[in-house]
Amino acid sequence: MNIQNFTVNFAEDRMADLALRLKMSRWPTGKDNVHWQYGVNKKFLANLVDYWIEEFDWRKQVTALNEYPQFTFKADKVELHYYHVKSKEKNAIPLLLCHGWPDSFLRYQKAIPLLADPGRFGGDSADSFDLIIPSLPGFGFSKMAEGEGMNNAAMAAVLVHLMTDVLGYKKFAAAGGDIGSGVTRQLAYNYPKSLLAIHLTDVGIIRELIQASNSETLSPEAHRYGKAAQEWLAKEGAYIAIQSTKPLTLAYGLSDSPIGLAAWLLEKFHAWSDCGGDLNNSFSNDELLTNIMIYWLSNCIGSANQAYYENVHSLPAIGRIEVPTGLALFAKDVLPPPKDWVIKNFNLMHWSQIKKGGHFTAMECPELFVSDIRNFLRPFRKPA
Repeated sequence: MNIQNFTVNFAEDRMADLALRLKMSRWPTGKDNVHWQYGVNKKFLANLVDYWIEEFDWRKQVTALNEYPQFTFKADKVELHYYHVKSKEKNAIPLLLCHGWPDSFLRYQKAIPLLADPGRFGGDSADSFDLIIPSLPGFGFSKMAEGEGMNNAAMAAVLVHLMTDVLGYKKFAAAGGDIGSGVTRQLAYNYPKSLLAIHLTDVGIIRELIQASNSETLSPEAHRYGKAAQEWLAKEGAYIAIQSTKPLTLAYGLSDSPIGLAAWLLEKFHAWSDCGGDLNNSFSNDELLTNIMIYWLSNCIGSANQAYYENVHSLPAIGRIEVPTGLALFAKDVLPPPKDWVIKNFNLMHWSQIKKGGHFTAMECPELFVSDIRNFLRPFRKPA
């Protein structure tokens, strides 16, 4: 199956180039803003860049990233990178975890030991999972042929091939958020016989409710959602407009400037997380910079951003999802969906509202994320 072992490399020459770029950065003029209303706070970014230059230990982060088994395999025009962490338990459920944008496979790093070996942390070993955590095609260390792009459905096709044909799982569970939620939904709709269940932390932006926001047939909850989504897109949706129309133009600047890339990604971590206005309430500098480094060293920002273009221009529509579905809504996530719409469009078997945490779920609150996954998927386990 052309499976190859993979390790993240330190890349000494790339680090020297990065250090020079950071030291030679030209900073923009314009008003700074304590509350990030103009964009990334300049003082925060300057302090982070100082830490990046003087204190950040990328070698240590590489060691942590390489703690778990990683592989690549080639499928058509994609070389897919993925973690494959096997549980010691024979009845472990194979669980595919799909990240989003602007995060990476790093989203699930803190959840890996809790899911794969719960007994080690005081949990029930019967709740263990075999974990498969890919860099989605075009993201991180997954490579695509030059000029190629993939929508969520095409990514789902690559991942179902990985799970069933390459790794040999007859059935598996899948979970995801952000773009990972879209890919998971495509898996469930297009390959229902391969899925035990799906777990989502969002359902994407529900455009049908935005377009029908003035309809008298909508429930009050759906009506409120449509209005809130319109307002959110007007204030926060500029990145979608750019990435779904002219992603390449943006990519030239972000691929060339590390502080430009950092600012583009950090703005969303600030806006979408439960950080209370201070990113370090939710993420350490090391976590933020490791995610940025995955984008920088793989130079994937162009192909990652292009996923938005492909989803707008070529993503096929899907209908009701019949695969058993669990939905966990974290308190500070973006645009929580109306429950009546979810019931109409999914075979909803689990609905939970989690009192803290934001869009980056397992990265922000790994214990709460893991607990919800365990509770939802427990009925789908076969007896040992």
